[in-house]
Amino acid sequence: MNVNKVVIEIIVFVFVYVGLNTMVLGKENETNEPPPMPPGYASNEELVAAFQAGKIKPIDAVNVPVPDNILEEKNIEYGKVGDRSLQLDLYRQREMKKPAPAIVFIHGGAWKGGKRDIMKFYTVRYAQRGYVTATISYRFTQDAPFPAAVNDAKCAVRWLRANAKKFQINPDKIGVSCNSAGGHLAMMIGFSSDIPELEGNGGNLEVSSRTQAVVDFYGPVDLTTDFARKMGVVREFLSGKTYEQDPKLYAYASPISYLTKDDPPTLILHGTIDIVVPIDQADTLAKKLKELNIPVVYEKFVGWPHTMDLAESVN
Repeated sequence: MNVNKVVIEIIVFVFVYVGLNTMVLGKENETNEPPPMPPGYASNEELVAAFQAGKIKPIDAVNVPVPDNILEEKNIEYGKVGDRSLQLDLYRQREMKKPAPAIVFIHGGAWKGGKRDIMKFYTVRYAQRGYVTATISYRFTQDAPFPAAVNDAKCAVRWLRANAKKFQINPDKIGVSCNSAGGHLAMMIGFSSDIPELEGNGGNLEVSSRTQAVVDFYGPVDLTTDFARKMGVVREFLSGKTYEQDPKLYAYASPISYLTKDDPPTLILHGTIDIVVPIDQADTLAKKLKELNIPVVYEKFVGWPHTMDLAESVN
């Protein structure tokens, strides 16, 4: 039996399908200081046992109430590719005295699944803290392989900047924060702003897609590694081609390929027992950022897995 495969399936089930739909929204920390790093687990098996014993409480990322002081605008078209409408949901304070920084949140799902609603847990909270926030949908692998998702995510940033005045956004302060496959897209946006071929044709091409900050939640950094080459979802994302068939494509789709010293400050959050996207991906990214003197904060969550932020203590 492939133990790793079984563990992954269990974790996905307990965190995503059980955890997200059964527990209540966690309370905000009453101070501005983060609590101590929660103790982790020696293995994924131990973590699953702890969850089953009720020792890990998941957040509810689905049933997120919108406070009265927050304006929620859903199903806004930020771009269009052929007949496909690209949409986002936008959140901001009803009473804003000046333009605010914006954060784009992109959901994960192996580039082939998931919904933008899953990021509402973050969009609402950061809107409460004074940001304008957006969660976006993008084309999946089965609809259009790489670089379609990257094109769409960049298009969303361009749309926000093009509509900055209307939505009271500071166009010089736009960040992107994403999870897993979404983390990959966040890094592609942040690190490849000088690559015109990745902009796509969704709209607002006269506006820059450059961001001023990147937050990477356990996203794949280098798709040319042995581990990534063997992943079926990576191969599907890259038009079904193997690394041997097109090594340049795997490099072209790797965020680390684009890092230059003028790229934005980056926050990395990654669990050390992640068996979906190994921790060495984050290690590689942090090392490269430091070599280029790009400001970086790297938070290793010892003993926590992929989708670790679905645990309330981690979040």
